Amino acid sequence: MSMKYISTRGGGAAVDFKTAVLTGLARDGGLFLPDSIPDVRADLPAWSGLDYGALAREVMGRFADLPAADLRAMIGGSYAAFRHPDVTPVVDVNGLHILELFHGPTLAFKDVALQFLGRAFEYYLAQSDRRLNILAATSGDTGSAAIAGVRGRSGLRIFVLYPHGRVSPAQERQMTTVPDANVFCIAVRGSFDDCQGIVKTLFRDLPFRDRYELGAVNSINWARLLAQIVYYFYGAFRVMERTGARAVRIAVPTGNFGDIFAGYLAMRMGLPVSRLILATNENDILARFFNTGVYRRETVQATLSPSMDIQVASNFERYLYYRMDCDPRKVCRMMEAFEQSGQLRLEGTGSAGVDPLFAAGTCATSDTLALIREFYEQHGYLLDPHSAVGVRVGRRFLSPDEPLLALATAHPAKFADAIRQATGHDLAHHPVLDALANLPQRRTVLPADAQAVRDFLRAHIP
Repeated sequence: MSMKYISTRGGGAAVDFKTAVLTGLARDGGLFLPDSIPDVRADLPAWSGLDYGALAREVMGRFADLPAADLRAMIGGSYAAFRHPDVTPVVDVNGLHILELFHGPTLAFKDVALQFLGRAFEYYLAQSDRRLNILAATSGDTGSAAIAGVRGRSGLRIFVLYPHGRVSPAQERQMTTVPDANVFCIAVRGSFDDCQGIVKTLFRDLPFRDRYELGAVNSINWARLLAQIVYYFYGAFRVMERTGARAVRIAVPTGNFGDIFAGYLAMRMGLPVSRLILATNENDILARFFNTGVYRRETVQATLSPSMDIQVASNFERYLYYRMDCDPRKVCRMMEAFEQSGQLRLEGTGSAGVDPLFAAGTCATSDTLALIREFYEQHGYLLDPHSAVGVRVGRRFLSPDEPLLALATAHPAKFADAIRQATGHDLAHHPVLDALANLPQRRTVLPADAQAVRDFLRAHIP
């Protein structure tokens, strides 16, 4: 029996994988989750020695009702463009294990999922002779990775909203220098939360969504998370193989809770991870929640790790579904309360934390810069500011028996100014980014207003 997908808010009948992928956000405003999570503990010994592509076929095959040959072709095509044969290699830096997720086309972890998602869109659209207009919000890396996944692909247009002046110059050039006619970049005068709010508003306008055939590539799309589950298995297997450990701890820099939620799903499937270490910058809504049980929205602060400058984490609703014992009525009540008051609280929680599977901490900008400088001067290794946040917080929760695996989510060249500020040297370069320096850019600047974006879409979708 193939896997079905249900909404966190309980509305409508369960749908198949194809519908979950093409729809993105459930029609009741909830997020799709599988109706069950497979227990793969018996498969771990056989999976542990697989290469990345074979492991992806095993993991994703448990959730995606695709013919085996088609899934193999989609996965093979997705990772053919990665610059490392291991796709997501694990490197050891002075006893710390770093999972490098930045070897894809746009040098960020989002490539792992969005290269697959672009192919999935094209595959399903070809079957039905449909078109899809992708509407996405990005705090930096999702936009360029999504564009790389769908640029020039048949039946697809993409409209990317990003906060004007709040992404790095390299991140902006990766989006705005793409010349393909099916790519539209919109710089919104506001924060990422404003961009994300506009996207959700337009998706909840069901007549507009249906008329203009909107689809999602943000981590609200289940296929994004599915592809990311794979590298948790791959990274943990490599570390356990090298160290002989029976379990690992994994540090994850996160803003929208999608990346770390993929790790949470891997744990629920049976991957031996004893602790997920959630790391945030000054925008610490998630760290505060996992230390106090209170999820409270505050003002977004601009930092050197802009992809984490978020105060409303979309995927938190998926986690809340499991915390509420899979009761969509409770989820609806809590999300409605949060939308009205900007706060929700899990009762019975306190300073000890709300979930023993998670540890959480915050890393200030000064500490981020100090860690980048330390790793460069002492180990000759450059961390981008997001990865540095993860390492800094992860080291607070070391265990003598369980090695730490830290996720490196972006190449340091994407944040050259931060590297220069940390080290005093112009060190962070990559040929992919250097080639964009003098290319013409295409973008439209709009106010943080859903109607303005709605009008732009109407003008550019036949």
